[in-house]
Amino acid sequence: MSKICEICGKKAQVGNHVSHAHNLNKRRFKPNLQRVRAMESGRVTRKLVCTTCIKSNRVAKAP
Repeated sequence: MSKICEICGKKAQVGNHVSHAHNLNKRRFKPNLQRVRAMESGRVTRKLVCTTCIKSNRVAKAP
């Protein structure tokens, strides 16, 4: 399963580990995804959603 938010499409980004000697090694920044029970067109479904979308109420959580 890919690490992509089903609401906003946020996915892993690529960057560098930077040491004190400024040596660079590739790394990945993964989004903080949570599995949430959400209401979608009157039905309860499970979605993989980033915490930014949860905090900003872009997801209607199921009761």
